[in-house]
Amino acid sequence: MLEDKGLRPNVDFYAGSVLYYLGLPIDLFTPMFSAARAAGWTAHIREQYADNRIIRPDSEYIGPRDRVWTPIEDRSSDGEEAVS
Repeated sequence: MLEDKGLRPNVDFYAGSVLYYLGLPIDLFTPMFSAARAAGWTAHIREQYADNRIIRPDSEYIGPRDRVWTPIEDRSSDGEEAVS
């Protein structure tokens, strides 16, 4: 699909493989995908009824910047950096 239409697979493409190997019947894949989205669909309906407007999150990151990253092998379990 990427070559033909420029579409990349969504999470369901990978989830389908997992569900298959877990032994879920293929006929239940679509209901499983729908059940996983039901909470989001319900939230959209509730937002729409509240003020007739669906809320969309901003895509601009507003969190802290320039934070120091510590490799996981250098971290301790209490959140403090490990001293070598």
